[in-house]
Amino acid sequence: MLDKTYSPAEVEPKHYDRWEKAEAFAAHVDSNQAPYTIMMPPPNVTGSLHMGHALTFTLQDALIRFNRMRGKDTLWQPGTDHAGIATQMVVERNLGKEGVSRHDLGREKFLEKVWEWKAESGGTITRQLRRLGASPDWSRERFTMDEGLNKAVRKVFVELFRQGLIYRDKRLVNWDPKLHTAISDLEVEQKEVKGNLWHFRYPVEGEEGRFVTVATTRPETMLGDTAVAVHPEDDRYKDLIGRHVVLPLVGRRIPVVADDYADPETGTGAVKITPAHDFNDFEVGKRHNLPLINLLDRDARILQAFEIFNGDAAYAGEVPEAYRGLSREAARKQIVEDMEAAGLLEKIDPHPHTVPHGDRSGVVIEPWLTDQWYCDAVTLAKPAIEAVETGKTVFVPRQWENTYFEWMRNIQPWCISRQLWWGHQIPAWYGPDGKFFVAETAEEAQAEADAHYGRAVELTRDPDVLDTWFSSALWPFSTLGWPEKTPELDRYYPGDVLVTGFDIIFFWVARMMMMGIHFMGDVPFRTVYIHALVRDEKGQKMSKSKGNVIDPLNLIDQYGCDALRFTLSAMAAQGRDIKLAVNRVEGYRNFATKLWNAARYAEMNQVAMVAGFDPAKVNLTVNRWIVGSLQQTSAKVTEAMEAYKFNEAAGALYQFAWNSFCDWYLEFTKPILTGEDEAAKAETRATTAWVLDRILHLLHPLMPFITEELNEKLSGRTQMLITDAWPEPDSSLIDPAASAEMEWVVSLISTIRTVRSEMNVPPSAQIPLVLKDAGQTASTLAERHRELITRLARLSDIEVTQVEPPKGSAQAVVEDATVVLPLAEFIDIEAEKARLNKEIGKLDGEISRIDAKLGNPKFVANAPEEIIEEQRERREGFEAARAKLTDALQRLG
Repeated sequence: MLDKTYSPAEVEPKHYDRWEKAEAFAAHVDSNQAPYTIMMPPPNVTGSLHMGHALTFTLQDALIRFNRMRGKDTLWQPGTDHAGIATQMVVERNLGKEGVSRHDLGREKFLEKVWEWKAESGGTITRQLRRLGASPDWSRERFTMDEGLNKAVRKVFVELFRQGLIYRDKRLVNWDPKLHTAISDLEVEQKEVKGNLWHFRYPVEGEEGRFVTVATTRPETMLGDTAVAVHPEDDRYKDLIGRHVVLPLVGRRIPVVADDYADPETGTGAVKITPAHDFNDFEVGKRHNLPLINLLDRDARILQAFEIFNGDAAYAGEVPEAYRGLSREAARKQIVEDMEAAGLLEKIDPHPHTVPHGDRSGVVIEPWLTDQWYCDAVTLAKPAIEAVETGKTVFVPRQWENTYFEWMRNIQPWCISRQLWWGHQIPAWYGPDGKFFVAETAEEAQAEADAHYGRAVELTRDPDVLDTWFSSALWPFSTLGWPEKTPELDRYYPGDVLVTGFDIIFFWVARMMMMGIHFMGDVPFRTVYIHALVRDEKGQKMSKSKGNVIDPLNLIDQYGCDALRFTLSAMAAQGRDIKLAVNRVEGYRNFATKLWNAARYAEMNQVAMVAGFDPAKVNLTVNRWIVGSLQQTSAKVTEAMEAYKFNEAAGALYQFAWNSFCDWYLEFTKPILTGEDEAAKAETRATTAWVLDRILHLLHPLMPFITEELNEKLSGRTQMLITDAWPEPDSSLIDPAASAEMEWVVSLISTIRTVRSEMNVPPSAQIPLVLKDAGQTASTLAERHRELITRLARLSDIEVTQVEPPKGSAQAVVEDATVVLPLAEFIDIEAEKARLNKEIGKLDGEISRIDAKLGNPKFVANAPEEIIEEQRERREGFEAARAKLTDALQRLG
């Protein structure tokens, strides 16, 4: 017997353990079933489950469970990412509490500490994924630093190097002066700061008293200026193009160059160019062959002597003594004072602007000129672009293809080296003269070096490691055993779908496409499903600083895993962010409770699965109707899941299970189950059991725990739901006549209930129903289902007539009949009209206030997008409520 209430805390671990022990998640490489593959985006080994994880892994798991039930050999490949910077920071913080730094330990001992930490704490995220009900093949779990993946990384690096697609170069990178490493754009956070725009005058060489005024937000970089750029069509400066100005404080001559980068409409139209400390200036410098002057050391302090790079030549330059060793901030202050003292500070304007910060260190990121390893992403991107253009890989929704193309067609060289200790160490070794030897092993590099020098030499390995995205770019094939030719690689590559967020289209999706096509000769996945962001209920991005972060594990503790999963699925409309409110999860917890109570009701009424039950042979109209309705729902859910329309699948299931089955069918069949007709009883019990069983199957991908529990308790089978067959729709089981008949009854009762609610008719009042101008079908059905209609609509009588309705009646139309409810003796008609008019007036006022806001150009220009969207949604809600009240008022008229 089912317990009175459903207890997720007891049920969820029980069934997860049962699934794992039964190896229900396993892929079978020797199976003759069609394979279906999803590569899990490997969460950081440092991570813990957040709401973005909850969404993406719920959707992936739903797809895996759906396809597993459809008889496919599913591989959901799990694993975790070593997360270079994040992991190194965690371990360094832990060491710091003991008063030890990684430099105290040395590289080898420090890495031992990282591996120890990984062994103790690195499994947090995978344990939490189990709580979410995720069903990947855990026996195949991989880690981006395990030996197999390490081998794949080394081979890819060496092959790309030998093909000329990996090279060493001196370019600008995002440099973190606190962590002392280059970081990717993904790890840079743009923050709005209140700054200034300093206007400096640079003297024109050979023209006493003439100056070119430049505006800058970073006075400290002027020491490294190597040009001033003006627009070629800017008449103010045409005569200066090709001439020189004198760089103040330094005295160096720098040219005036013509470049479209200078905007005549912005500032003074003249721009100082510091190629070694600004990404845009770097490109201008390349176009005009300008020298690059590096001002800063790795701590972002002014150097004792400039590092000047001009073509292949490099030499030192004199740094004015007053600035040597100063921090960026101190140098800025000193330079502004000195420029003012020299009479060369024209003005200072307050200027809010965005400044890049390291998302982990929190410090201002410096564009810094360093020697790094690069990958020729431009060459690798070409076939990856073509693959999407020709439809080998399709994005869902399709508009994300434009984002992909925009980035891929403007791709820059990819800086793949990081100045860290934790990660895949670059397989390059340096000889005594600085020449490097790239090889998969130290022995191979040594052999190359000895042959090159003609003698045995000592080599030093490059201390840098590879960008985390480099190893994760290989994930779709390295996890399957590449570079070995494994059965898994042959069977499960390419994958069917990648499910991920839009924020890593550039950083991960694009790089997997490039590497997959280059090394495997085919795309890594056929479909890329891009899901939206999970925001708070007001549409704001969740962040600790705003205090609006919702912890998925707390929601699972409070409402159960199924409620959270169903909520996220129901709200996962393509192209629309999820505005998550806790009361939505509570609402779907109530859905789970409704399902549980329906199962208990069935159990108490001796409803049980009947062996050999054939739904095609049921006779009662109400049973033929629910069987057919189930087939329509099955078709909708199947189609929606195939199209990645998770919200439509959830909506169809909710509508059928809660409304059609629980609210209508179970109510319609109560008189049958308590009646005297034993044949009708038996058929209805068997139908109820069969339909409930099918509901559990259809709901399983979205609500795995409660469905598995009810399956175990009610079905009488040992077959677990997770590996049972999906209820494929069968249109032959749809009886159009039975569907039309019962839907008419549902529509009539629903209409009467709506009118009663709108008119404030007391629930206990038994009111009469008059069906006016009813056609033959309506008259017949009203008579046939008189008992049902009067009971469920709380009516005293049903009369079919052509006579005009009495005064004070509410009216509505249901197909070929006018529904008339004489209410004069149950409510005060005039008072009800007054109440409705008052409510309509209130809503008119709310709508007008919102219209005034949205019609205010200042509000629309300055308010955050989520606030504007919230106002629009509120207006839609008020409009819908007003329409209902207006309909009610018209019914009384």
